[in-house]
Amino acid sequence: MGDVVDDEHIDVCQNIEESLKIEYELHKDLTDSQCVFALDNAKIAIKKEFGFAKNERVKITENTKGIIDNCIEIGKARIEKINDLTLKEYVNRIDKIKRSVKRHSEFGNRGYYEFIKKYL
Repeated sequence: MGDVVDDEHIDVCQNIEESLKIEYELHKDLTDSQCVFALDNAKIAIKKEFGFAKNERVKITENTKGIIDNCIEIGKARIEKINDLTLKEYVNRIDKIKRSVKRHSEFGNRGYYEFIKKYL
């Protein structure tokens, strides 16, 4: 996927991050570990939207529903429609965000939110 500078789909990451920020603000008890859980389930959900992952189950909680729904909507709007984004590339972007959430969670239960709110 390369460096941020080389990522032709960096705006997809920004769209996902903006939606995560909104969810963190809507759900004051949303933790980074719940966010990781939601992103894992969002990957399954978007694959299902495109006819894959038929035997996998999407697990949704009150705090994760918005994240999953937002990732589906972003994916449906972008995959195969803007800059030749593929489903695989989109899932890779979700994974990229997930790694960032995990990395920043070392600084507290909402470390990722504390990080992104400075930039978004």
